[in-house]
Amino acid sequence: MTDTESPRPLRSLTAVTSRLLVGGSPFEMDMVDIRGRPTRVWKHAPATLRACLEASLEYGDATAVVYGEERLTHAEYYRTAATLAHRLVDEYGIGEGDRVAVAMRNYPEWVVAFFATVSIGAIAVPLNSWWSASELRFGLTDSGAKLLVADGERLERLSGVLSEIGVPSIAVRADAPLPTNSRPWGEVLAEVSPDARLPEAAPDPDGPATIFYTSGTTGLPKGAVGSHRNMIQNIVTGEYTRARTFLRLGLELSEFRAYTEALPTPAILCVLPLFHATGAQSVMLPTLYRGGALVLMYKWDTEEALRLIERERVTSVTAVPAMITQLMTSPHLSDHDLSSLLALSSGGAPAPPAMASRVRGNLNDVLVGQGYGLTECSAAAVTNGGPDYQIRPESCGLPAPTVDVKVVDPADNELPPGNVGEVWLYGPGVVIGYWERPEATADTFVDGWLRTGDLGYLDEEGFLYIVDRAKDMIIRGGENVYCAEVEAEIHEHPAVAEVAVLGVPHEVYGEEVGAVVRPLPGQVLDPEELRSYLEPRIAAFKVPEHVHITKDELPRNAAGKLLKKDIKRRYGWLGE
Repeated sequence: MTDTESPRPLRSLTAVTSRLLVGGSPFEMDMVDIRGRPTRVWKHAPATLRACLEASLEYGDATAVVYGEERLTHAEYYRTAATLAHRLVDEYGIGEGDRVAVAMRNYPEWVVAFFATVSIGAIAVPLNSWWSASELRFGLTDSGAKLLVADGERLERLSGVLSEIGVPSIAVRADAPLPTNSRPWGEVLAEVSPDARLPEAAPDPDGPATIFYTSGTTGLPKGAVGSHRNMIQNIVTGEYTRARTFLRLGLELSEFRAYTEALPTPAILCVLPLFHATGAQSVMLPTLYRGGALVLMYKWDTEEALRLIERERVTSVTAVPAMITQLMTSPHLSDHDLSSLLALSSGGAPAPPAMASRVRGNLNDVLVGQGYGLTECSAAAVTNGGPDYQIRPESCGLPAPTVDVKVVDPADNELPPGNVGEVWLYGPGVVIGYWERPEATADTFVDGWLRTGDLGYLDEEGFLYIVDRAKDMIIRGGENVYCAEVEAEIHEHPAVAEVAVLGVPHEVYGEEVGAVVRPLPGQVLDPEELRSYLEPRIAAFKVPEHVHITKDELPRNAAGKLLKKDIKRRYGWLGE
């Protein structure tokens, strides 16, 4: 469409879906049996994560992974992963169903270790690199990991723990002396042959492939067990969302195909941790499977992100809203050539409706969108983008065609549009269950439906709106902080009588962690001393930024439950 042409009228959703969801199209669906339940799936999605790795052979010398000045082509990435897969089998005895934990920053080795593991039928266990030593220990022992692949910082944090629990490790980018039974990455990998190929294996598409940990309201993390099919659905869902956006704008499917074929090879800036479902499943997987370049960041830095977008000609960024806000408000935004950027998407936390207008004000031609999902449904199940996001910026969007959404009342009866209740999801992304947590699995997964614990409603056109979180949780810059976990740690302090942990509105992070603490009679408690007490016990993002010490009893209802809304109001933490 040229600048002189009149804009095409917005095509109806019904017309768009009728053009996309037809036999023979890339978005054709099929009905399969998954654990005894009929489920719609994308017919042309790859069968397994192993197939995703093997697809890189088609792209040869095209760039696959960028980290700083380091680059791996698709051919090099495949050969390195295939070589490591042989080492896992031959030297560590890793076989089908064995767990291999990965704990490190967003290094290229994370990507290689992940795909080497899942391609031989083993189970990859991404561990939160922000976790403390005790939290990492829990992840290793709870999953029964047979091997750990970790960077130097994580190994140093686990000093003394690994020998105690008897888990061998492969050390990535480690300068300090290594723990007992740990070998450097380079020594394990040794020579990478130009004709390296994966060892023989035939992973079951519906068999376990990953364990992504998600915190529970009890404070103990739970491992969401995902299958190969769970993870690969995002590859096609992302393509479908883009096609839906363009067809809504009036293009024909043939025009969309011509447009996408004319685009440069995608370069995707990965600013989210790969141990998060969004980073691994919505960013890493589709990028590599489609032959794109995954541009990794060690940690979030606004100015570095702008520099990388310009240098690598980045075409898309998926980030939490706080990061997008920081990009758009950077005083150096106009100093960089961002003309390659086609899309900005948010996930991992609720996006403020003002985000779309803020992006359009700075980058008028960039498509803006957001998604909604959980670790338990393999990241994005609902998406909103392009004109639909402009019209309904407060909505998280429409479910993917393979996903069903319903809203239920406390008796689990389905509610009509416009009524607020708990949001339930059904589809090929809903995971198998929680690792060795049968009771938690039974509570959360009902006849194939995922009880999200989020409160929301559907409008007449099927757009989903999330209005509150039924679970007592804070989302700080995309990181989930469960209040019960932090409260339990604070209660361990010998001077504490009672505590309430709650979210404090924040312009950049969305929420920060706040705590109101009443000391025991005769005890003196200082906010800084309490934070120092917590720092070695929980991850840094969980330590309260706001601490109020009070002599008054905290307000509770007749059942003894803390009235957190009253506490927020008392300290001015309700927000607007």
